[in-house]
Amino acid sequence: MKIAIILLALVGSLYSLVLSIVQMRSASNPTPANVADVFDAETYKKWKAYSRECSILSIVFTCVTGIITLAMLASGVHAAFASLFPAGVFMQLLSIIILEVAISFVVGIVREYVSDMIIEQKYGFNRTSIKTFITDCIRNLIIEFVLSLLLTMLLWGSHVWFGDWMILVFAVAMLLFSLFISFMYPLFSRIGNKFTPLEDGVLKDRLMELLTKHGYQVKAIEVMDASRRTTKLNAYFTGFGKMKTIVLYDNLVNAMDTDEICAVFAHELGHGLHKDVLKGQILNFGNMLLMGVLVWVVASNPIFCEAFGFEGINYGFAYVILGVLLGLFNPLISLLINARSRRAEYRADKQAVSEGYGPAMITALKKLARENFSHLAPSRINVVLEYSHPPLSERITAVEKELASTRVANTTQRS
Repeated sequence: MKIAIILLALVGSLYSLVLSIVQMRSASNPTPANVADVFDAETYKKWKAYSRECSILSIVFTCVTGIITLAMLASGVHAAFASLFPAGVFMQLLSIIILEVAISFVVGIVREYVSDMIIEQKYGFNRTSIKTFITDCIRNLIIEFVLSLLLTMLLWGSHVWFGDWMILVFAVAMLLFSLFISFMYPLFSRIGNKFTPLEDGVLKDRLMELLTKHGYQVKAIEVMDASRRTTKLNAYFTGFGKMKTIVLYDNLVNAMDTDEICAVFAHELGHGLHKDVLKGQILNFGNMLLMGVLVWVVASNPIFCEAFGFEGINYGFAYVILGVLLGLFNPLISLLINARSRRAEYRADKQAVSEGYGPAMITALKKLARENFSHLAPSRINVVLEYSHPPLSERITAVEKELASTRVANTTQRS
């Protein structure tokens, strides 16, 4: 059993490593003609250097994480560390959570420092001060520890109280938990960020009109001071049901004109009208059921833990084993989820065209790609397995086809 789990962990690490290598090599792919104007020659040269450094970072830390994971599983570190804690289910599971979160924090903070404070800084994207960086890391450490502890206790409680029914109970609880995190995200995002109301004017009026004409109520339109941390662009709206709060990165407001910002939100409106989030949650429930089955298998068979030096079940280590087993199914799960997501993105872009923002959607997409230093010609393998959004070139082609179809339909109606 021990060898089988270690081999599965090795396969998962090699899978991630291969995808990172393919991503790095795809930087030399020819740029599609319809996005050739996104970067000028000098910026494109800069992008290739940036892409290479990011890929190397990903490869290095995939190897580091994989080696650490394999070494810990092979050496029995988990059981040895747990033996330092008092007996009892809670203290034993707590010991593993402390160990895993501590290692994750150390590796993560090094990776984030290299990524944000060195690479992103080098290419002009990072605006995070050392103080803010440290504050963010501490906050993320606390959140990761609390969430890991809650999930592990959920595993423990569902097994003890519900037995074989834990499959369904765990799946439903995980789904509710993910919905809770989604609900709390607007609150989490306000920790360490400043939000100010968007000033009155044409942009505010048109965003309000865009949502209200489709039956949505706008609670607020706010600008977030993302420029303190990054130069990259983003925007989103939050809230359940028809009540929405629109959030714009200040970088987005400064980089795009009114039509382009409205195009971005017409796209987001498309997701809302087609209930893409709800459909994603339904698909996610299937994923949670799979997790429930794997949790039941691990929790019901102490041999998984005993093979690594534990005396019986340790729910904290069962959570670790769950992560290894999920690595076997994640490629297939990602394939299905990302395929659905890419279809939803095309449909949301189509909504922007129907709202009259087709040309603005194209220029907005190009600006997003330029400012975010996006990959213009990714490998098809990476797109199919990892991309939740279609490549820029394919999105623009789809928008242009929809614009042409709209023009033909309008001409036919007039004649």
